Amino acid sequence: MTTVKTLLGLPGLRLRPRAGTDLLDRPVTRIYVTELSDPGRYLSAGELVLSGLLWWHAPGDAEPFVAALARAGAAALAASGADSDGIPDDVVDACVRHRIPLLEVPADLSFSVITEQVVLALAAASDSARKRLQAAAEAPVETLLERAAAELGLPCWVLSGLGRLIAGTAPLPMPAGDVVRRHAAREPGPLTLVPVEGRHAVPWLIAVGGPLSTAQAELAEEVAGLVGVTRARGPRLEVSLPEEVCVVGLRTEGSDESRDVLSEWLPDALLLETAAETSYAATALRPSPAELSIVEPLLRAKRIVCGIGDPGPRDEAAQSARYAVEVAARRTGRVAVVPAGEVDVHELLLAGTPDGLRAALRRRVLGPLLAYDAEQHTDLVHTVRVFLECSGSPTRAAKELHVHVNTLRYRIGRAGELLGADLTEFTDQLDVYLALRAGD
Repeated sequence: MTTVKTLLGLPGLRLRPRAGTDLLDRPVTRIYVTELSDPGRYLSAGELVLSGLLWWHAPGDAEPFVAALARAGAAALAASGADSDGIPDDVVDACVRHRIPLLEVPADLSFSVITEQVVLALAAASDSARKRLQAAAEAPVETLLERAAAELGLPCWVLSGLGRLIAGTAPLPMPAGDVVRRHAAREPGPLTLVPVEGRHAVPWLIAVGGPLSTAQAELAEEVAGLVGVTRARGPRLEVSLPEEVCVVGLRTEGSDESRDVLSEWLPDALLLETAAETSYAATALRPSPAELSIVEPLLRAKRIVCGIGDPGPRDEAAQSARYAVEVAARRTGRVAVVPAGEVDVHELLLAGTPDGLRAALRRRVLGPLLAYDAEQHTDLVHTVRVFLECSGSPTRAAKELHVHVNTLRYRIGRAGELLGADLTEFTDQLDVYLALRAGD
């Protein structure tokens, strides 16, 4: 990393510090030459600003110039007083006030020489930084990030596309999920994000705590590549699970990303089985599905469907998760998550029934009623469903349908005749209700 102190050590420049001697460890990312009185719009963080002070005419002129450097996060000001009888006092005072290191350039030194030597120093530092990073290529992600933060002079983090903080060199200034959401929505933010290379369905991101110069951006890309190699190489540890587990089923409709998403979401789970769109894994703890909404915009899948089985022995938990996935698949929304414990028993039973059998059941039980509604332009099917969902109470159903209770009793009687069933008897009610729900 090239710092202000590094430049002071270049023998050909003979730079002399005039202010900010306690700030010489600031990293320098590039050099910018200007004679504008307010160069703020053209500045970026980490720049060494080189100026002949042609903009200075009287005391007070230094304030807007140096304030602009401070706002932009400039590394230092290197100034020549050749055309102003030395560096004016108010330039020195403004640099002290705004905490900008001030370096005096010898009057006989050409700016082209300074520019050339600074550029060479930055290039050499960048090359050395790459070599130092590559030397840590076999190290864990945490070590790699520490090296990267030292070279960039900025804190660094690795985030999962599910909003999980994998590693970092400092506290993250915002929730990891918010960082990923902004990235997915292409919204600007205080962090610079660089995608980690790899073919994983769930991406990783390198987050750097600030804007980057061209050289820093190239170095961050190098870090992303090395982290990608480390991720691909990382061994999967043996998983030890209790006798009772929670099984999670995940379906990525329209893509083959389910295994990657499940493995990234539940890194400590045991993968049980996987197909093109659906995978199942056993985990010791019941997972929180909120992360699935974070990663969904980053996937190719049309929808994410998730079923979380009831805790229990692995086989029972897996069967429960399979039924929960099928229930979730019939729900709406880009992300549908169904815990088995929140699903009625009849929904779980119907979820395990093939679609063809469900349709046949509906036709066999409700056929005459469906045909009558179609011919007479009525909706007895809806009346029967409301009646059964009101626990067979004529009073409650009539109120729900906004009809007189006698009208409701007549319609239920007529429906019972068409179905050949007694809709006041529990067994017949159950058969008809299951047939009604088979069409959901």
